[in-house]
Amino acid sequence: MSPEFELIRRHFVRPMRGGVLGPGDDCALVRPSPGCELAITCDMLVSGTHFLPDTDPRRLGWKTLAVNLSDLAAMGATPRWVTLALSLPEVDDAWLGAFADGFFDCAYIYGVDLIGGDTTRGPLTLCVTAFGEAATGKALRRSGAQDGDDIWVSGQPGRAALGLADALGSFRLKDAHRDDCISALEKPLPRVALGRALQDVASAAIDVSDGLLADLGHIAAGSGLHAVVEDAALPWAALRATCDDEATVRRALLAGGDDYELLFCASLSTHDALRQLSESLSLPLTRIGAMRAGRAGDVSLIDAQGCELPVAHRGYDHFS
Repeated sequence: MSPEFELIRRHFVRPMRGGVLGPGDDCALVRPSPGCELAITCDMLVSGTHFLPDTDPRRLGWKTLAVNLSDLAAMGATPRWVTLALSLPEVDDAWLGAFADGFFDCAYIYGVDLIGGDTTRGPLTLCVTAFGEAATGKALRRSGAQDGDDIWVSGQPGRAALGLADALGSFRLKDAHRDDCISALEKPLPRVALGRALQDVASAAIDVSDGLLADLGHIAAGSGLHAVVEDAALPWAALRATCDDEATVRRALLAGGDDYELLFCASLSTHDALRQLSESLSLPLTRIGAMRAGRAGDVSLIDAQGCELPVAHRGYDHFS
């Protein structure tokens, strides 16, 4: 057996629960559930761009899968299968073993099978293609928001950006909050259960990967509406407890990204259902604004008097 295939066998061939044929053949075989559509997403993580080179490999394995499952969550899809392609500068068995353990920890929790992939030599790059299922016609899209819908966000966006700033030495988080923010950066929790529950509640959804305002702009553009975010409604309190730099806190929440929380729209009639959902999942859901007609694709941040506030940074762009 060649070194490449031995590497794959040693670290990445595990028992499957839902695939017909997994790693070892020219293609994988899967059998979608009756009455379901496939949701398919692909994300690439590049060392030095998406993660720090010295990131713990077990946490990196988790995150490599989790960021893809977050895309499925944003569509309300149930994760089923993934492929994994690795570009490795060298074969480091200890690093690969820890990476694989983290990857399969995440896969086990979310019921995912690794069904194939590829390896090659090159700069450290991790690429996952994930496949999920949603009942036919039920998948959430960015284009479904309606005029008057409220805008909601799950969890506490901004923690990952603060964790990154601390890891880069930009400033020091208060000790009581540092581990939490670093964990948000390195081991995000894809909101799969929330996404599934929102299928019959939300009108549109997206995950927060590039920044809250930037990602909300995708819903606004897809739906042909203007998103209005109320500054006072945003979940500031927990972030302000982490450090005393107000400008850093504001940038982290509004534009930080890497949180993989869900940002979604829903009609006013769903408030009670969303409160019950928040309680059942033990997950904060915060109403932060509303969708309006006019200025399609725009996102405004307003104060308590309805005046628009200036925003210097809205999110991350790979090519800006």
